[in-house]
Amino acid sequence: MLDNPRSPRVRSVAKLAKREARAATGLFLLEGPQAVAEAMTFRPQLVVELYATPTAIERYTDIAQAAVDAGVDVEFVTEQVLEAMADTVTPQGIVAVCHQFPTSVKDILRSEPKLIAILEEVRDPGNAGTIIRAADAAGADGVIFTGRSVDLYNPKVVRASTGSIFHLPVAVGAELESVLERAREAGLTVLAADVKGEDLLEARRDGTLAAPTAWLFGNEARGLTDEHFALADRAITVPIYGHAESMNLATAASVCLYESAFAQRA
Repeated sequence: MLDNPRSPRVRSVAKLAKREARAATGLFLLEGPQAVAEAMTFRPQLVVELYATPTAIERYTDIAQAAVDAGVDVEFVTEQVLEAMADTVTPQGIVAVCHQFPTSVKDILRSEPKLIAILEEVRDPGNAGTIIRAADAAGADGVIFTGRSVDLYNPKVVRASTGSIFHLPVAVGAELESVLERAREAGLTVLAADVKGEDLLEARRDGTLAAPTAWLFGNEARGLTDEHFALADRAITVPIYGHAESMNLATAASVCLYESAFAQRA
């Protein structure tokens, strides 16, 4: 059992909370039983190391069995060691180290997608992870991070996705102009989610949402730049009927993605 929170091995795992360490190693940190279970179910070949307290393994026997089936050794650690490894304040007894596995934009678009989400300079990791989760739930075919968006493998992004990063392809590091051009070539209509756009109900009524769609979401504070706004085929806004000053980006993205999912399945 690993019992020294200051050991080199523990520190190497903890360093994966930093982007520099992730870039240098090609690895990322996965925390919590739900996320680890999704990795073991959908992408077990990506799991390099699995660490758990004895109590957690007794509680999550399905993860233990999945690790055995995948040939992944479970390293037992103390609560103190797990706390030193984890990025969260109150870890849930299990962490894993995984290989990064970004998909190319080409691979997403060559599959004749009906619905994708494009994130341009989305900086908040909670929003980014939640949009991935919403896209997964809505049956989207992929998510693309462009511009200066947050690192896909930031621990907070990974946690907010609750395992959805293992379910659908996610591309990173692409330039927005190129992505939009290729999306149109793939038959997608680009809809910008922006407060300057038309009411979502109009797009629902005229059938726009039933077409293959690439939703474009911009920065939480500034939205899309005028230049990027002009690149969309159409701009749509989610109306606010109450007195809220604005809507959280991830919430608005969830509404947009589900409106497309409903229309495409009607």
